Amino acid sequence: MLSIVVSTLRTGAPPMPSSPRVRRALLAMLPGDTRGTVVDLGSGWGDVAFNLADHCPQARVVAYELSWLPWLFSRLRQRLFPRGNLTLVRGDFFAASFQDATCVVCYLSPGIMTRLAPRFAAELPPGARIISHTFGLRGWTPVRSVRLQDLYRTPVYLYEVPPTRAAP
Repeated sequence: MLSIVVSTLRTGAPPMPSSPRVRRALLAMLPGDTRGTVVDLGSGWGDVAFNLADHCPQARVVAYELSWLPWLFSRLRQRLFPRGNLTLVRGDFFAASFQDATCVVCYLSPGIMTRLAPRFAAELPPGARIISHTFGLRGWTPVRSVRLQDLYRTPVYLYEVPPTRAAP
């Protein structure tokens, strides 16, 4: 429990599970035939990461979680119900590179999203998708968004990295 408190104080975001309805909305924004690397930032207890691995069997799913307890829970789940295309990383995703990602999925606080926006623009390849639950990317325009018919009217946003601009 202390692990969760410490990582929450460090990151500003506790590990919060996404509801089944939200997970379905996230998956609906990602084609099942997606290839390459799909990254789950702040994977918490692993629900979204496991769903991504099942939904995109041809993709490599890399899930980052900083807090020990949720990460250990996900590791145990991976041992009991293995997904060959899922890698669980206990660590700070700010230390990771996003250059090979074809999609990034996140449910993070507004402050963290603000910090990530320039990294996404600089590192993600053109056409890469960013799917965000609840909190949008300031300065980015979603190519699609849905507002779920749940208690919170939860928004889910889909962004795409624009093509690079040709040099003048």
